[in-house]
Amino acid sequence: MQTLEEVLERYEAVIGLEVHTELTTLETKMFCGCKLEFGAEPNTHTCPVCLGLPGALPVPNKAAIESIVLAGLATNCDIEKHSMFYRKNYMYPDMAKNFQTTQGPVAFCMRGHLDLEVGGAAAKERYGIAGASAGEAFENITVTEDGYKAHIGITRIHMEEDAGKMVHIGGEEGRIAGATHSLVDYNRAGTPLIELVTEPDLRTPEEARLFMQKLRQIYLTLGISDCSMEEGSLRCDGNVSLRRRGTTQLGTKTELKNINSFKSLHDGLLYEIRRQAQVLDEGGVIYQETRHWDPSAKRTIVMRVKETADDYRLFPEPDLAPYDLSDEFIEHVRAKLPELPDQKAARFQEAFGLSAYDAQHLVEHRATAAFFEACMAEAGADGAAKLAKPVANLVINDVTAWLNADPEASLEDSPLTPARAVELVGLVDATTISSKQGKEVFAAVLDEDADPKAIVEARGMEQVSDTGAIEAVVDAVLAENPDKVEQYKGGKTGLIGFFVGQCMKQMAGKGNPQLINQLLEQKLA
Repeated sequence: MQTLEEVLERYEAVIGLEVHTELTTLETKMFCGCKLEFGAEPNTHTCPVCLGLPGALPVPNKAAIESIVLAGLATNCDIEKHSMFYRKNYMYPDMAKNFQTTQGPVAFCMRGHLDLEVGGAAAKERYGIAGASAGEAFENITVTEDGYKAHIGITRIHMEEDAGKMVHIGGEEGRIAGATHSLVDYNRAGTPLIELVTEPDLRTPEEARLFMQKLRQIYLTLGISDCSMEEGSLRCDGNVSLRRRGTTQLGTKTELKNINSFKSLHDGLLYEIRRQAQVLDEGGVIYQETRHWDPSAKRTIVMRVKETADDYRLFPEPDLAPYDLSDEFIEHVRAKLPELPDQKAARFQEAFGLSAYDAQHLVEHRATAAFFEACMAEAGADGAAKLAKPVANLVINDVTAWLNADPEASLEDSPLTPARAVELVGLVDATTISSKQGKEVFAAVLDEDADPKAIVEARGMEQVSDTGAIEAVVDAVLAENPDKVEQYKGGKTGLIGFFVGQCMKQMAGKGNPQLINQLLEQKLA
């Protein structure tokens, strides 16, 4: 198949997402009092309501409605005061009552949007971005210095209940194909679930991935879900179609179902775009169907022909009255909005002089953003202005790498306190130790649960910054290597590294490399 770049020269990819998020921080299900608990013994959290037994009546979970309104406000949605639930009918064992209670065309949250900052390598997937000037706007993007900002519309966020979990036995990959029999666990049936549907405004797999990542950040900040893609509390369906460049009519779309990782979302859409282009180039037809992304085979597989709304025989839920949200209720929820990631990043830029890149990376995770703020508070007003950039570098590079390497690691419980982080950065900033030594001390803080200064003293790591002492060593090294000095002056300026290394060797690694470089350049001029 052709590369994505080759395909996008002739075709425009039109992508829309349906993001399903379980409200895992709630105590009970959407329409009954059954406990929400991931990993509980199968079928231990069920009742007549979530099993759909005759005569059982649903009672809506007010906290779940507060959560979806909170999600809508955080994604710039209009909150619809009047909406209702419907029955979505289908015959499949994961819902014992053979229908799902969901919202119809008018949901609690309508007409929202998110803006994506797309930069670096991610921006290169977008056709037409090369050669564009910063500030130039076309389609739904505005070009920036590092890439572009994309405006992604949100059609709605609606409330529904999750289905039960099917476990297929006997197959090689745990899928229904090849299984000898299946088991069903109804513990998850009835879990409050919000589904965000985007407009078809995404144009690249990277944009889709970045949208999912940003939405996850927002939901985690709101505290409405743990957003665990591994456990299925956050999952995504990707809809994609192709059309010839210069045309406006949408092509036939396919749906990638239940994507459970950012990488799978990107790779699945990438493959499907290339597959559709090959089919169209060969004169074939794209069918509206649901497909499964197989990460091991790196291809999509047909699951079923896509249903339409008529197939579900939607009708108003007779056991639930329509909803009329009051202004007081909406404002009560609005008052609970925390500082959102974009707002926090903008504040970090303004208050601490950070770049947009650093600020965005700091707010990717609540833990790193909170840790950085605690470090700035520890540093004080004067220290924060001086140390903000090096502290940000420490958090973005060293701390994040440590957290990624150990899934069980937690900043809150680690030996690396904000005070120790500021002390460590201060030692490097004062050239007491080198940046390379700083990484050694960082690891030692985590291993030994000791203060950076104590580690530096115990290991004799303090750099020599005495100009006179360093100058004597520099003179000695130059005197010992007259041939190298002549070669340097003859144009082999790369030998500066050799001279620095010799000086550091004579000083047992304790010489201030900045001063050594400075003196060498002066004497070799």
